[in-house]
Amino acid sequence: MITPPAPPRDTATEGLLLWLASRLGIVILVVVGAQALMEGDAVPKPFLERWRNWDAGLLITIAEHGYDGAPGSEPDKGLPAFFPGMPLMLRAVHLVIDDWTLAGLLISFVAGAVAMTALARLAEFEGSPEAGRWAVLALLLWPMAVFLFAGYSESLFLAFAVPAWLAARQGRWPLAAALAAGASCVRITGLFLALALLVEFVARRQPVRRAGWLLLPFVPLALYSAYQYSRTGDWLAWKTAQEAGWGRHMVWPWESLITTWNAAMGEGRFAWAFRLEIAGAVVGIALVLVLLCLRRWSEFVYVGLQVGALLCSAYYLSVPRSALLWWPLFILIAKASSGPAPWRRWIIIVYALVVGPLMALNTLIFTDGAWVG
Repeated sequence: MITPPAPPRDTATEGLLLWLASRLGIVILVVVGAQALMEGDAVPKPFLERWRNWDAGLLITIAEHGYDGAPGSEPDKGLPAFFPGMPLMLRAVHLVIDDWTLAGLLISFVAGAVAMTALARLAEFEGSPEAGRWAVLALLLWPMAVFLFAGYSESLFLAFAVPAWLAARQGRWPLAAALAAGASCVRITGLFLALALLVEFVARRQPVRRAGWLLLPFVPLALYSAYQYSRTGDWLAWKTAQEAGWGRHMVWPWESLITTWNAAMGEGRFAWAFRLEIAGAVVGIALVLVLLCLRRWSEFVYVGLQVGALLCSAYYLSVPRSALLWWPLFILIAKASSGPAPWRRWIIIVYALVVGPLMALNTLIFTDGAWVG
């Protein structure tokens, strides 16, 4: 008897289904967790209010009032650190959805769906259909995956950046450049993406006549710098805002490590957050070394520049959260977990058992209003 061939696997659909299922899981976790953690007759905060914390609130402030902040309040010198892509998207969605927090959650939901389908296709292109599924799962279980649900800019950035990288891998340079320009509107990380695309272009020995497209991702960066210069007289206002708002300035890496280590040895939630920062730094350094050994030059540039900038900051801040943007990490995990050997599946199983509880814990901590990264 001839066994009929298995139907072809739709990797993008699998990635989308994992995304939808994980969103439902987080809703259940937050709703049930909020009830379980309440003491006595206390009433938990409304669901939407739990997601307007930290940067989510700052992005809403920019969208609602601009970079000068709310009228009548002291100007927040840290606001220019946020690029205009997410605030502009918030303003657009707010025309239809009145609640700013809900608008931010909706943007992250839709953008994340785009990013997960693109990541599944990229991992399939790099490895196998099975790798596409595991790459998405690895990202969704990352300890800081709560920020893909919240109204932060990570999901929106990935919705541009991952399809841009896939397009570059496929040799569609005009599309890659246009998508990377969108990513540059969202985060300064777009600069590292633009530089990595240049390296990828050179590594693939593409015709010089096509190189002009790769200037496009730098245009939003130049325009935003010019806009902030018109406001503040500072071409690097986003960098100055990082220093003013968070005390982030360049130091030697050992100085940053010592400062972070001392903070991590304290007590309380902030100490826990700094311990995760150190763990994120270790992962980042390991990833850079692996990419270097594999001679993945473009990914090495993309991740290496981010890791270098983060480790030379005054202290480690948002390192594990930045790892959400390191899709080479999740593709490497997925490729290691794929293949005919049964033992490979244990890689993704062990990964899920180790980092999954951290993701759930950080979700509860964030929605309780505490800093997690």
